[in-house]
Amino acid sequence: QVQLVESGGGLVQAGGSLRLSCVASGGTFSTYAMGWFRQVPGKEREFVGCVSRGGVYTDYVDSVKGRFTISRDPAKNTVHLQMTSLKPEDTAVYYCAVAMSRGLLRRADEYMYWGQGTQVTVSS
Repeated sequence: QVQLVESGGGLVQAGGSLRLSCVASGGTFSTYAMGWFRQVPGKEREFVGCVSRGGVYTDYVDSVKGRFTISRDPAKNTVHLQMTSLKPEDTAVYYCAVAMSRGLLRRADEYMYWGQGTQVTVSS
């Protein structure tokens, strides 16, 4: 069983930055891939990015490439999502998730554990 707690969301103006954090407890941090997703009301949960178990490889949805960066901090069992040049269309609840497998995984159904989500609101 893995528990995930996200933090760092908030209200920011367009062009601003936020850093989301997700602390994992339970399991062994180095054995699972991690991802970030986002969701707005009435829409399906959308893949944002993911990072491999070792933290070397990352993958992002095209709309955030060059603006968002995922990193892992094994010493703190934490994964970060650094978001820059934020746009109003980035407004959503952001979730981190854990997949008990290797690789770069884009589908929500490939992830087993989810955090409670943190709201990000970007004003124009």
